Amino acid sequence: MIRKRVYVETYGCQMNVADTELMLGVLGREGYESVEQPDEADLMLVNTCAVRDNAEQRVLGRIGELQRFRRAEVVLGVVGCMAQRLGAALLERRADVDLVVGPDAYRRLPELVAQARAGGRPYDTDFRSWEHYEDVPTTRAPGPTAFVTVQRGCDYRCTFCIVPATRGPERSRRLEDVVGEVRRLAASGATEVTLLGQTVNSYHDGRHDFGGLLRAVGAVDGIRRVRFTSPYPTDFGDGVVAAMAETAAVCEHVHLPVQSGSNTVLRRMLRRYTRERYLEVVTRLRAAIPGITFSTDIIVGFPGETDAQFEETLTLVEEAGFDDAYTFRYSPREGTPATRLRDSVSDPVAAARLECLIGRVREQARRRNVARVGSVHEVLVERQARRGGLLLARTRGNHMVLLELPQSAVGEYHRVRLSGTTGSTFTGSLLGVPAMAVL
Repeated sequence: MIRKRVYVETYGCQMNVADTELMLGVLGREGYESVEQPDEADLMLVNTCAVRDNAEQRVLGRIGELQRFRRAEVVLGVVGCMAQRLGAALLERRADVDLVVGPDAYRRLPELVAQARAGGRPYDTDFRSWEHYEDVPTTRAPGPTAFVTVQRGCDYRCTFCIVPATRGPERSRRLEDVVGEVRRLAASGATEVTLLGQTVNSYHDGRHDFGGLLRAVGAVDGIRRVRFTSPYPTDFGDGVVAAMAETAAVCEHVHLPVQSGSNTVLRRMLRRYTRERYLEVVTRLRAAIPGITFSTDIIVGFPGETDAQFEETLTLVEEAGFDDAYTFRYSPREGTPATRLRDSVSDPVAAARLECLIGRVREQARRRNVARVGSVHEVLVERQARRGGLLLARTRGNHMVLLELPQSAVGEYHRVRLSGTTGSTFTGSLLGVPAMAVL
């Protein structure tokens, strides 16, 4: 008898984390129980990312490793963006994969798993522009924070990006449905939500824009913090900025992908802003929201990028005053326009640029964080740190703080004084009693 136990490994962005919770909800309705180890499972799913080639190679290697847990009746499926990109070709390429399912077909998972158990090798990578899974209760681990998907897909066509091909066209959930989900989360003990979308601040459900969504979510009883990721620089209209400034729950942090500091490279990427426009957005947000912090995404080694253009990226890092940056070497993705561009940057040059950029970002972050030592912040205690018996807490400005607290403090809000920094993470000391305990 099949026990209906599912093990899911998740790679990639927060959207994939949210999709894993969604899949567990779909399967949970059919009696599946989530397990922590693959050797306990009768269904193994690998939820994949397709943004960079090394992410796909890692998944392919992991599929091979998971074979040692195969037994009779055990199904191994690949789901998510890589599954969407490769489709049936993945089944042809890998005989050890039983099914392939894209992000718009998770509702069919139980049916497709049944087909695989019967000896088939099904796949479903159809786009469904209507699919928001509104009737599917997600299965989340208990805790004070939660991801809420408000928008799926992307209509922007950046030349390096595979997302439009793996997530389909942009569509937004109804504001009422999002608020209803947030209310349920608050009732279950969550006090912080992160709104997710590929270009989240372009959200529009036909009646409400992203500013209206921020105000509505921020007004839900029990929600103390609202975050969002990832916005597009040119979609910060006056209404959105005003909502951020006037909604007390919206945190003073924005992850604002720039990709390059060179206008020439930005044009080749088909980004819809210039360096100057991007910095103008940063200035507007800083003026409206005192103390706001910024992180970003940056690609080096894009086709045609010269030394001078890379230097423009380095100067933008300093001018924008980023507190953190996720930095990458350009990764060609089959099916994207950038693969047709000439003047590729050699691997050694791209590697050297990445190393230089990482050093510049880390040094800037360290300088800014050293200056914060001694300041006082509200933090939400999120989880156990990886070592040292400490807990990790997060400021509204998205800085991580190590605290000496018991495990029972997870979910509490405290005021802390930052007492030291490693350059990226802080240590902190408590001031007074907990501001609020929720768990």
